[in-house]
Amino acid sequence: MKNKFALLCIAVLLAVSSCSFTTKKFDTEGSDKDKILIELITYVIDQGHYDKRKIDNGFSKNVYKEFIESLDPMKRHFTQKDLKDFDEYKTKIDDQILEKDISFFNLVYNRYQERLEDTKQFYGSILNEDFDLNSEDYINTDYENLDFVKNTKALKERWKKQLQFSILSNYYSAFETQNAQAKESDTIEIKSTDELKKEAIDLTRESIERYFSNSEDLRREDWFNLYLNTVVSQFDPHTGYLAPRDKDRFDISMSGKLEGIGARLQKLRDNVKIVEIISGGPAWRGKELEVGDLIMKVKQEDEKQPVNITGMRLDDAVELIKGPKGTKVTLTVKKVDGTFENITLVRDVVEIEETYAKSTLIKKDDIEFGFINLPKFYFNMNNYGERNAASDVEEEIKKLKKSGVQGLVIDLRNNGGGSLSAVVEMAGLFIDKGPVVQVKDKDGNVDVLKDKKSGTIWDGPLVILVNELSASASEILAAAMQDYKRAVILGSRQTYGKGTVQNVANLNRWMRNNSLGDMGALKLTTQKFYRISGGSTQLKGVESDIRVPDRYSFIDIGERDYDNPLPYDKIKEADYKVWSGYEGLDDIIAASQKRMDTHQQIALIEEQAKWIKAQRDKNEFPLNFQAYKQLMTENDAKAKKFDSLNDYKNSLTFKSLPSEIKAFESDEALKDKRENWHNNLQKDIYVEEAVSVLEDLRQHTKNFKLAEASTQN
Repeated sequence: MKNKFALLCIAVLLAVSSCSFTTKKFDTEGSDKDKILIELITYVIDQGHYDKRKIDNGFSKNVYKEFIESLDPMKRHFTQKDLKDFDEYKTKIDDQILEKDISFFNLVYNRYQERLEDTKQFYGSILNEDFDLNSEDYINTDYENLDFVKNTKALKERWKKQLQFSILSNYYSAFETQNAQAKESDTIEIKSTDELKKEAIDLTRESIERYFSNSEDLRREDWFNLYLNTVVSQFDPHTGYLAPRDKDRFDISMSGKLEGIGARLQKLRDNVKIVEIISGGPAWRGKELEVGDLIMKVKQEDEKQPVNITGMRLDDAVELIKGPKGTKVTLTVKKVDGTFENITLVRDVVEIEETYAKSTLIKKDDIEFGFINLPKFYFNMNNYGERNAASDVEEEIKKLKKSGVQGLVIDLRNNGGGSLSAVVEMAGLFIDKGPVVQVKDKDGNVDVLKDKKSGTIWDGPLVILVNELSASASEILAAAMQDYKRAVILGSRQTYGKGTVQNVANLNRWMRNNSLGDMGALKLTTQKFYRISGGSTQLKGVESDIRVPDRYSFIDIGERDYDNPLPYDKIKEADYKVWSGYEGLDDIIAASQKRMDTHQQIALIEEQAKWIKAQRDKNEFPLNFQAYKQLMTENDAKAKKFDSLNDYKNSLTFKSLPSEIKAFESDEALKDKRENWHNNLQKDIYVEEAVSVLEDLRQHTKNFKLAEASTQN
């Protein structure tokens, strides 16, 4: 199984160029869309993938296993009888793919729908049983290694055990909450065991009903898209099929922009609920919508009657609500106070602020340093000339220089990648011409991507923060700055280890006389990238100059933890000249490492990381309340030891730039976000050490000019 670490969302490293092979055309007249998609996708992979894998019986077995487990990861729907029926196809899927045969998918999908209906019929009766809080039984939550049950009777027993565990967990939470409240107040009404148990059962029932509701919202095409992704991911972890709506979401995530009303929505039973108003958007400017409102109907400006969206699946409701800039939409809203209103909004371009680079001033001992956080290497896939990560970082540096900063930190922690062009351009802000990264295609051709602009925007001390989730484009920037000895890399032992480049190929390009609608896109691995020193970052990532543990240090979350990553290799190094701006760099790095190795806070972080690993590895839990309570009490006692991590405060002072302070006058939400950000940075020992390194570098940086940034030529 591939690593499914829940917090991880690694973006692809995207080349702006598109796939060049367009010789074959697919005619859709009288064709089945699913079969055309299979044929089209396998053709594009065959023509363009960097390292094509043979579609054989081994390939078939992997698709078989992963598709079934992706449908039923907790193994609570299928039985061994179902698996016996599926087994006929275990080594035939490869042949079916080549023959455009989807009978395996149809069998598994239809059986899954039947099993969903079956379990919907019996879970309610299980919840109506009297659950014994004194059971001596245990539950194993290592679902990946559990066997599928033999029959329906065993399936009901598995459901009962899983529901009992959920009820026990909810009961424990309610029990502890009640005890805590009772200690705070004498007026708290103490509920009986039966009352707490009923609440726990109701919470579990609500959770299961939401699970089935979400499943019902999915159409056959959604499940088929999952099947397609199971197939294409066998070639490498980052090749994937993007259905039309997924492609839209992908574009939004890369650009940080969308056209709509500027509200985040959530399905709540049959209703669409507003859970966030995005600063600067139409809803924010209009001040009529608020968090908690329920959208009941949607009316377009050119339609007479509104569409009732109650019970509609969320994706379809969102399609009705969003729309092109300048168009009007009227929402019938049930307000938080229960009243109903019709609210008309003019749609606009909405920028998702947390996507973009942001900066702050750091003051220590009357000296100011600059800090830039970059969440991803964003860009507009349809127009790179629009707002992108490189141009934004350049502007932030210029503003920081005006404030007289004496050093700069670039924070790439949790940055999963993005645009290849943006990272090459960004590297040019710190080096005066030269290679940034090498890219090799499937035919072995190597292209050296260079910064071609004279001059730099920043020629002073530079530290780059990374962690295990810094991937792809983040690794290119960190590797280039490390190879040039331009920056000190501070962070985890190594970064994520994704050394591949993807293109997004619009599948409609290959269609002739298309009567089947939008075919979506294929995110296709077409190249590998290499450091200018010759080594790949694939699997190995970038090893930090100053290595410090963090909460991810002992969890398997890197590229190396997938089943089928492309291998590590090396090519010839590029022709580049190491930057000679620092004196005594090795001594500065050694001094920092010594500080980190002996810092009590770092030792506690490492201990917490090991504890997190142990907690994640725990997969057997008692279904007895007293035993469960004892286990949770022990865990809570251990966890309390790490509470002091949140109490830590560094010696730094953080302040927004003047232009941002001015923006606070009209944007209270932005002000709150920045205050929260500064509070988090105040607790960040990695930022504190980065500034200490800057202090040392500042004393040993030759020819550092603090003049106004000049324009590159």
